[in-house]
Amino acid sequence: MVQGFWSKLKKPIIALAPMADVTDAAFRLIIAKYGKPDVLWTEFVSCAGLCSEKGRPRLLHDLRFDKSERPIVAQLFGSNPEQMEECARLVRKLGFDGLDINMGCPDRAIEKQGAGAALMKNPKLAQELIAAAKRGAGDMPVSVKTRIGYNTNTLSEWLSVLLEMEPAAITIHARTRKEMSKVSAHWEDLRGATALAKKYGSSRARTLILGNGDVKSLVEAREKAKQYELDGVMIGRGIFGNPWLFDEVRSHKPITAKEKLRVLQEHAKLFEKMYKGIKRFDVMKKHFKAYVHGFDSAKELRVALMGAHNAKEVAAVIKSHKLTN
Repeated sequence: MVQGFWSKLKKPIIALAPMADVTDAAFRLIIAKYGKPDVLWTEFVSCAGLCSEKGRPRLLHDLRFDKSERPIVAQLFGSNPEQMEECARLVRKLGFDGLDINMGCPDRAIEKQGAGAALMKNPKLAQELIAAAKRGAGDMPVSVKTRIGYNTNTLSEWLSVLLEMEPAAITIHARTRKEMSKVSAHWEDLRGATALAKKYGSSRARTLILGNGDVKSLVEAREKAKQYELDGVMIGRGIFGNPWLFDEVRSHKPITAKEKLRVLQEHAKLFEKMYKGIKRFDVMKKHFKAYVHGFDSAKELRVALMGAHNAKEVAAVIKSHKLTN
C-alpha cells in the first residue's frame, strides 16, 4: 500500500472538501494564507476531458496549485480505467501529492457517464478504476471519496469492496446519494468503518478513514473524529466566507466585517488575476453572500456587489459602502 504523505499527518487529519466552482486555485491560496488545513483538494476534474485534445488545455487550469497548498490532492472523476491510468500519470507529472477518485457525486450528468455516485452500483468497475489509478500513480497515493450508499446505507458491503483495493484513504460522506444534502449527515453510520479498515490492513499500513458532512468548526471536527473513531474529518460548506476556519487561533475569535470585506477584495483580485479570460467573474459571486453577512446593511451591500463585473468594481462598491457596525 502506497501511503505517501498520508502516513506523516497527525491525527485527527483535518481536510478541506473539493467543491466545484468553490475550491479553485484562487480560493485555496486564500485558505492556505489565512488558515491551512492538513490536506487540500482540487475541484473535481473529468478524466475524459483531460484525455481529449480539446479538453485538456482548458481543464489543466483546474489542476493549478501553489507549493503553499501542499499536501495537495487532485480529484478526478471518470468511468474508463485506461483514461484513469493516463490521468493518474498526468497528475503525478504535475507534481501533486495524491490523487483522489470521486465515487460519490450525485450530479446526473456525471452519473450518466458511469462516474461519481453511479460507481456505487458498479463495484467491479470501481475496483478497476482504483487499480488503474494506482498503476498510473506509481509512488503517489490514491484515495477515494464516496458516500454511505446509493439509495440506502450499504456502507459495510461497499466499504469492503473499496478496502480490497487498498487505497491510502477513503473519505465517506455520511449520506446516501438519494439523500443528497437534504437531511442531516448520519455520523452514527460511520462508526465501525475504521475497525473494518483495520481488518483489511496490516500491522504496517491500512487505509485511513475520514468522515464528511455538516461539520462547521475545528472543534466539532475533532469531536466527531474521536466519537466515531475516525482518522480524520473533511469540512466542506463550513469554509464559505470563512478562510480562517482552519486557523487554531482565529477560528475561536469573531472576525470583523471590515476584515471580511478586506479579504473578499483580496479574493476577488486573485480570482480575476488567475482566471481572467478562463472563467466568468460571476463564478466569484457565489462567495459574496458568504463573506457579506452578520452585520447591519449586509443585505444592501450584497445586492450592490452582485452588480459588479470585476475586482475593481467590487472594491469600489465596498469603498462606497459605510459600515454601520
